[in-house]
Amino acid sequence: MREGRARAGVGQVVVIGAGVAGLAAAHRLLDSGARVTVLEASERVGGKLLPGEIAGARVDLGAESMLARRPEAVELAREAGLADRLQPPATATASIWTRGALRPMPKGHVMGVPGTSAALSGVLSDEGLARIDRDADLPRTEIGDDVAVGEYVAERLGREVVDRLVEPLLGGVYAGDAYRISLRSAVPQLFEAARTHASLTEGVRAIQARAAAARQTGPVFTGIRGGVGTLPLAVAESVRARGGEILTGTPVTELRRTSEGGWRVAVGDRQWRADAVVVAVPAPAAARLLRAESPGAAAELDTVEYASMALITLAYRRSEAALPEGSGFLVPPVDGHTIKASTFASRKWGWIADENPDLTVVRTSVGRYGETEILGRDDAELVDVSRHDLKAATGLDATPVATRVTRWDGGLPQYPVGHHARVARIREHVARLPGLAVCGAAYDGVGIPACVASAYAAVDQIQGDLRRVQELTAHPVQSLHGGAGE
Repeated sequence: MREGRARAGVGQVVVIGAGVAGLAAAHRLLDSGARVTVLEASERVGGKLLPGEIAGARVDLGAESMLARRPEAVELAREAGLADRLQPPATATASIWTRGALRPMPKGHVMGVPGTSAALSGVLSDEGLARIDRDADLPRTEIGDDVAVGEYVAERLGREVVDRLVEPLLGGVYAGDAYRISLRSAVPQLFEAARTHASLTEGVRAIQARAAAARQTGPVFTGIRGGVGTLPLAVAESVRARGGEILTGTPVTELRRTSEGGWRVAVGDRQWRADAVVVAVPAPAAARLLRAESPGAAAELDTVEYASMALITLAYRRSEAALPEGSGFLVPPVDGHTIKASTFASRKWGWIADENPDLTVVRTSVGRYGETEILGRDDAELVDVSRHDLKAATGLDATPVATRVTRWDGGLPQYPVGHHARVARIREHVARLPGLAVCGAAYDGVGIPACVASAYAAVDQIQGDLRRVQELTAHPVQSLHGGAGE
């Protein structure tokens, strides 16, 4: 049996998983003087962040933007040497393809929930707008410890608000079902408003007033020249430059406590010993690794469900690809179309247009929680249905010069009602084992800042400081939609 060490010296830590959460944890651990080894099962780092190319153009084949109003992801990018490559969208104007037309994305809402009916004028029918106005006269809705976003909003404002706006916005973040998704975990701002205001629209207006008083400036979202997928590559390079070790193609097969109080991490017949371990992999893999030492945490992780999706990237000759204004559009599932969103990537990201003046790059996405038929189609069929819907929405009928289909099987964890309580139980079980912490998209938010915040909390936990973990568990990071086609 071969045996390795997670580096000699005090504070030896193994991080399992080299997605953005695992890499952020490794980066932070090195700041504190720990010796770090990162073990990644796949042949690359980055997880759901993936840089690629189409027709010679650099593009993202995974997530394409990150929330700039939270500090974690932007600061990590700067620490990794990407400060001069941070770049906001060239346009933040998006549309919604609903009731047979592309309509401007409304302003003045919180994840699709308006402060007044006028905010959704043009998107909803007259009946839908009138239903919103009834909210002020309804008795208070008691939501208890949690409630589904769609259920609560529909009760207060009517189903049309949910089906035409909330659903496509939440679907862009979670690829989920608004009538299952937790209000408390997915839209914590609205959960607090629902607890403290009798009227939902009144609560939304209070959120908007606080935001206005805070006078936040600068873009809500940002990207990175060359693609957000370059972020984990830069962080990995920084980790290695500072003495950290990252091994890809190294699937961990067993995680056990040692008699000395540390940890033994096995990869086949090879082993590492460490003072602490950060488990930064999706829930199914985390459950498998924790089953021997924390069966309670593993049982909870086994209940986390995931949605699969596919991104279809199409490149056109710019001279042949006339598109509407804006960054793209969202698609409510109630309208029965196949794609759920589209991004006009060349228009949204100035660096793509600058680097490829003769090309127009467009992305579409398909797949939501519970959908299997569409994702079972082959790549050519997914390209065909994307082109069909793009033509219907925008009139674009040109033949692309290149196409790429990127499938994300089990890509997005679902946050159903009670998710916050499940996360608290997982962390309660994990906390009983010194030198162990978990992080990633399955816990406190699916966006890049949420994953980084989760990683930093895990690092604090293995160093004996639970304050950040407790704060995240109580107040998850709200993940917003980056305009269209995220």
